[in-house]
Amino acid sequence: MAGRVEGKVALVTGAARGQGRSHALKLASEGADIIAVDICAPFDGLLYPPATEDDLAETVRQVEALDRRIVSAVVDTRNAEALKQAVDDGVAQLGRLDIVVGNAGICHVAPWDETTAQQWQDTLDVNITGTWNTVRAGAPHLIAAGGGSIILTSSAAGLVGLPFLAPYVASKHAVTGLTRALAAELAQHMIRVNSLHPTGVNTPMGAMGNAFGPALEKNPRPAAMLGNMLPIEATEPEDQSNAVLFLASEESRYVTALAMTVDAGNTQL
Repeated sequence: MAGRVEGKVALVTGAARGQGRSHALKLASEGADIIAVDICAPFDGLLYPPATEDDLAETVRQVEALDRRIVSAVVDTRNAEALKQAVDDGVAQLGRLDIVVGNAGICHVAPWDETTAQQWQDTLDVNITGTWNTVRAGAPHLIAAGGGSIILTSSAAGLVGLPFLAPYVASKHAVTGLTRALAAELAQHMIRVNSLHPTGVNTPMGAMGNAFGPALEKNPRPAAMLGNMLPIEATEPEDQSNAVLFLASEESRYVTALAMTVDAGNTQL
């Protein structure tokens, strides 16, 4: 029985671990070959450890264990030229590109008045400019293939103003808007563009829950906004990857400009 994305090629950014690795493995398990990129480097002030080149190598190993091809590159999505080169090289080796998963992102937790200028700029540069660069690098190949699917990772924070995350909220709202604008423009090429909106996810980034404690002690009023309607603390990466697979597959062939929440009801609280 053919997989749900059999014969397709998918670009996944932030693929070294966490949601990115999960997306790559889910798509590979359903028949796709993978172009996997990640910066594999630290950012000043992040409260969680960075992905490493060993992490990216492990993603490669796990995809190959599924008997799928994978091309990987250590690339900063903020560097448009280097990212384009990596994507072009991957397409040259794998033959085509059908799916773009713009997943790379960072998150700082701090009250608005304790957020530094560097944290603000890094977050916007990675989360929105890096996402824009990813689309710019990938979309021409989707056009050449006659269509495809672009999935951009936003967040519950891309739909509501979650507290103590000002640059993250701003950047993820921007991803939501970018998705809608691109869906309108790329529809003529049979390219669908949708955004994914997770609540907390059990990844190194998602493990920052305790970081909200000091801010909530000073300002407890928004605390309820950080919970979920369903009685869980966080989703698993695979919960998000199941949505990515649906949006990448022909099952969603007429789904575009959708803000798809896998958020345990967070945005409805």
